[in-house]
Amino acid sequence: MLGFRRGSGPVVETQRLVLRLPEAGDHEAWSRLRREGEAFLKEWEPTWSVDHFSRRAFRNRVYWAARSRTEGRALALFLLRREDERLLGAITLDNIRRGPAQSATIGYWIGPEHARQGYMSEALAAVVHHAFTALDLSRVEAACLPENAASRGLLERSGFKYEGVAQSYLQINGRWRNHVLYANLRGDRRGRAAIDGE
Repeated sequence: MLGFRRGSGPVVETQRLVLRLPEAGDHEAWSRLRREGEAFLKEWEPTWSVDHFSRRAFRNRVYWAARSRTEGRALALFLLRREDERLLGAITLDNIRRGPAQSATIGYWIGPEHARQGYMSEALAAVVHHAFTALDLSRVEAACLPENAASRGLLERSGFKYEGVAQSYLQINGRWRNHVLYANLRGDRRGRAAIDGE
């Protein structure tokens, strides 16, 4: 399930996907995908900067991804469909904490035309496996808006357990929003967690 290639760092491979670090040459495909899905994506994301689509801002993303991987702070990967190398979305293992925590936070997005086809399930399973094996983490956390049924379903199908609600957790589309919190633990034997108070 996992493979590595030279070039832009570790590449995680699945049956249908290649996950790799973003590269400067990805700007056009990334910009097109984000523009086409803007209405869909903005509902679930922090407010985009005024230069969100600029080449310079994208170069900064590429630089951040490379530096963060080198420093062991994050692993930001683009999802490319194996059959045609088309960019579908991205998944990021961020805030990697070592020492007694051995944990990280995961976030993801996918272009709306590629949603609900199992691509993100495949990517999430591969990145969590990579986190627990290659990166030796013990806990991967995720958060999403309570009404984001698709993301909640994805997390629950992928072995994440509900852990509670964080009040005013992130600014989404310009407003402080509560988020539901999930976690996946290496060797988890907790079973399905009950969801109270929703």
